[in-house]
Amino acid sequence: MRTSLGFKMEKRFLSPAETTEQIVANGLRVNSQPLARTIVLSLLAGFYIAFGAQLTTVVTQDAAPFVGYGITRLLGGSVFSLGLMLVVICGAELFTGNSLLTKTVLDRQLSWGKMGKNWGVVLLGNFVGSLFFAWLMYRSDLWRSGTIADHAVAIASAKCQLSFEVALIRGILCNWLVCLAIFMAVAARDIGGKMLACYVPIMAFVASGFEHSVANMYLIPTGLLLKKHSGIIAPELTWNNFFFGNLLPVTLGNIVGGVVFVSCAYWFIHLRNQRTTR
Repeated sequence: MRTSLGFKMEKRFLSPAETTEQIVANGLRVNSQPLARTIVLSLLAGFYIAFGAQLTTVVTQDAAPFVGYGITRLLGGSVFSLGLMLVVICGAELFTGNSLLTKTVLDRQLSWGKMGKNWGVVLLGNFVGSLFFAWLMYRSDLWRSGTIADHAVAIASAKCQLSFEVALIRGILCNWLVCLAIFMAVAARDIGGKMLACYVPIMAFVASGFEHSVANMYLIPTGLLLKKHSGIIAPELTWNNFFFGNLLPVTLGNIVGGVVFVSCAYWFIHLRNQRTTR
């Protein structure tokens, strides 16, 4: 692009069609990426999302009486967006974001088997990273400050009380926004644009109360670790309810939200006709 003075201006962002093509190209890494690299990147994503989740717990622990419930959720969502910013800008393999690999599969440049293997490794790596970070925070004794322990247990307990259907739907809505955030971050051409692309949708999903599987891999185990140190009675907060009452439906919902409403939708809009005429 050139101005009237003849100076060449760099394009500030990609169009939706160009972004879709770029996401397909990015997905090709799965064909050649070493397993060890995938494992390390997935562990990093677990750490990064946990950074955002723990910061949300600290910031929102006692804010509601001063600024109200809605603003408290806005603040929590704002600081939680740090997690995706770290994933996108520093580089990591996040299970929810890897829903977008479906575009590369539909474009016939990646097999369903390789995508499934990637999802399995990344999901496990995110889980291990999140658990390790929860243990680090527990051993740090930072939860002894203020009402952090009670707040962490309350958050985890509420998540374990959701019905399967509610958790599933909230998971769908969550990853719809997460994958749109990644879509916009790919479209952005500079750090500021990528940060803003991560911030707005992530703030929206947290403030709305949607459910993110990887965030819950940190939040609920943290509540379980702090349960005995809290004054809150939470009999529903168990490992069984974590795995089968929350993590399972939320993960399934995250897959549907990212695959159907973002990955397949934009593949259908921008790439389907091109590929069927090959």
